[in-house]
Amino acid sequence: MGTVALALTEGMLHFELSLAYEVFGSAPDGVTVPWYDVEVCGPDAVQVGRFRLEPDHGLDRLRQADTVIVPGWADVDVEPPADLVGAVRGAHEAGARVASLCTGAFVLAAAGLLDGSRATTHWAHTGVLAARHPRVEVDPDVLYVDNGSVLTSAGKAAAMDLCLHLVRLDHGSGVANAVARRLVVPPHRDGGQAQFVPSPVPVRDDHPLTALFPWVMERLDQPLTVEDLARRARMSSRNLGRHFRAVTGTTPLQWLLTQRIRRAQELLETSDEGVDAIAAATGMGTATTLRRHFNRTVGVPPDTYRRTFRSPPRPGS
Repeated sequence: MGTVALALTEGMLHFELSLAYEVFGSAPDGVTVPWYDVEVCGPDAVQVGRFRLEPDHGLDRLRQADTVIVPGWADVDVEPPADLVGAVRGAHEAGARVASLCTGAFVLAAAGLLDGSRATTHWAHTGVLAARHPRVEVDPDVLYVDNGSVLTSAGKAAAMDLCLHLVRLDHGSGVANAVARRLVVPPHRDGGQAQFVPSPVPVRDDHPLTALFPWVMERLDQPLTVEDLARRARMSSRNLGRHFRAVTGTTPLQWLLTQRIRRAQELLETSDEGVDAIAAATGMGTATTLRRHFNRTVGVPPDTYRRTFRSPPRPGS
């Protein structure tokens, strides 16, 4: 499938770089299809995390690649260097398929490759990407986005999902599955980033809602309404909604649903309770209601989530 060029410079993350090299660097045993030629391209010696790398070629070599992989960019508050941005843009103009891993999306956005397109990055930085590049349609919920010649992945392990997707596009599912087996990872994961995003309770000591949040968390099994929350906070429902929007960025009902889903995630991870019991414990009422909201919010059914995230038994248990 031609040349895969790993584009790097000072400030890249070594995890995504190493991951891409593992996927594209060598074919699995028993796979006889023509494999990729991997080249590391960068300006002189490059410091990547704690490692010092000697690139095979300069960044100008990206124009000759069939696929360009841009690993994660360590500090999203710092603009990526102009020579990297220009080289990535030039490679795309020359016909290369360009894929970013994790925060490498900031490099693609700076190069203008995401304008008018859907894209993603690590969930912790999707807001920054959207604010800095308003022409990009940032999707915070998916593991990766394939726009044909430009692809972006979410954070860390989602980079593996995208790399395997590229192998699947080039060689088919059988070969991608063989790569996944060699690396001991699932060949395809269901759902999106929402299943990995923690939902902390927002707390500000000087805010009128500060005492309300723990009160609600202790009563998630109860059928709370907006009126119940407003009564507890001693304000009108409209005033409550305004305060909630300012502090949490969402409505009281949506925040409450998020906390119920998060509690359900915790119970699925740490208990043997069935879905019916978890629905009751989280105020969802029925298993059907829990499944509907859980699947829509997290991206996978509760049973699938439990299989993926179930905590291993403690020794002696």
